[in-house]
Amino acid sequence: MNPSIPKTIREYLDQLREELHGADPAMVQDALYDAEEHLRAELAEHPERDEASVLATIAMSYGAPAEVAEIYRVKESEVERALRPPRRRPPVERSLLARFFGVAIDPRAYAGLFYMLLAFATGMFYFTWVVTGLSLSAGLAILIIGVPFVILFFATVRVLSFVEGKIVEAMLGVRMPRRPAFVERGLTLWQRIGAMFTDARTWTTILYMLLMLPLGTVYFTFVVSGFAVALSLVIAPFAHLYAEHGVIHVDGEVLHWTAPDWSLPLFMVGGILLLFVMLHAARAIGHWHGQLAKHLLVRIADPAPASAPVQ
Repeated sequence: MNPSIPKTIREYLDQLREELHGADPAMVQDALYDAEEHLRAELAEHPERDEASVLATIAMSYGAPAEVAEIYRVKESEVERALRPPRRRPPVERSLLARFFGVAIDPRAYAGLFYMLLAFATGMFYFTWVVTGLSLSAGLAILIIGVPFVILFFATVRVLSFVEGKIVEAMLGVRMPRRPAFVERGLTLWQRIGAMFTDARTWTTILYMLLMLPLGTVYFTFVVSGFAVALSLVIAPFAHLYAEHGVIHVDGEVLHWTAPDWSLPLFMVGGILLLFVMLHAARAIGHWHGQLAKHLLVRIADPAPASAPVQ
C-alpha cells in the first residue's frame, strides 16, 4: 500500500524514516539530514506557496520518500564496497597458510594497528574532557552560569562524537554518519535542548568516551608489548652473533647467550609468526571496536509512531 503524499516536512521525514526502517542507522541519519536540508531550502525559495503544494512538487523532483529510500539503499551498497574492497582470490579457495600470511597485505590490519596506538591519546583526551565537563556541570548547576555551561558541554560531546566517527570510518572501515546528528529544525530552542538531554545517544556517547581510556591503555600496551616480544625474538640470533664477539655489553660485562645454538632459528621463526599473529589481532580488535563505536555513537532511528503530532 502506497503511503499518502506528505503535506508537511514532518510527515515527509516520518515516511522516509519508515521506508528506511532496518537500514544502517548511520545511513538513516544522513538521509534524514539531507532530506530536511533540501526540503527547507525549497520552502525558503518559494515563500509565496504553502508547504503542502511545495512538497507535492518536491515529490516529483527530489523524489517521494520511498524513492529516496531506495536511492540511499543503492548508494549504501556502493559505500560498503568502497569501505571493504573485495579481496583478490584465486579460482580455488585459499589455504589456511595463505589466509594466515595474507594479512600482511591487508590494509585494515595496519589501520587497526595504528588506531590502537592512537586510541591511547584520544582515550586520555575524551576521558579528561568528559570527567572535567561533568564535574564542572554538576558544580555550576546551582548557578545561573551553569545552565549555558552544561548545554555547551553536551554540545561539544556531540561534536567529538562526530569527529570520532570520522576517525573510526577512515581507519576501521565501519560506516559512520557523514552528517551531524539529525534534529528536526522545526523545534524551538528549548525543544532542541530537551531532545539533546533525553536522547539516549548522548549518554551512550559519554559512556564510550569514558571507556576509551581503559580500552586505549589496553590497546597501546598490547601492541607495544606484542611487537617488542616479536622483534626481540627475530633479532635474537643476531644478538647472539654479536655477543659471541663481545660486542653487546650489559653493565660492562659481555652478554652471554644461554640457549643452545640449534634453538636460534626457532626463535626467529617464532618471532616472525608472532608478528603475523599481531596483525591478525589488530584487524580483529579494530573490527570489534568499530562495531562498539557504531553501537554507542549512532542512534538507531526507528519510525515515529503514526500518532506523532505534525508541525
